[in-house]
Amino acid sequence: MTQDEYKKIISHAVEQEIEAYGFYLSVSDKVADASLKSLFKDLAEDEQQHRRTLEGFLARGSEKFHFSESKDYKIVDAVPTPALTVDLKPVEGLVIAIKKELEAMQMYTQLANSSTDEAQKRIFSELASMERSHKSKLEDLYTNMAFPEVW
Repeated sequence: MTQDEYKKIISHAVEQEIEAYGFYLSVSDKVADASLKSLFKDLAEDEQQHRRTLEGFLARGSEKFHFSESKDYKIVDAVPTPALTVDLKPVEGLVIAIKKELEAMQMYTQLANSSTDEAQKRIFSELASMERSHKSKLEDLYTNMAFPEVW
């Protein structure tokens, strides 16, 4: 994979972060529960910070990326996920959000593993860790919604 291909991946990641930000912000506006409202606002803020970090990489230009070039790195072959909309049932929206967080986590992990610069590797590893945390929070919420205790 060439440096320009890595640039395309990071550009796509920026688009995904913008989409996730908009989705979480929209959901935070719709939910009545204060703790859920806070959770989704926090997730939106994290996604906005991720976008700024990625845009910082793009601003440097692909000639300053520190990735090893390879022919078999296929991050762009990810299975497409349906578009996020706020008209979904809450549980369906959570499933899509969890899937999006998983995709982001895997993408950032692969970018970290391909990084040849330690500072760049650390940034992508931190992004992957944050996405893993988002996924975990959403999975907890999903478990409580999809499998409510019946007594």
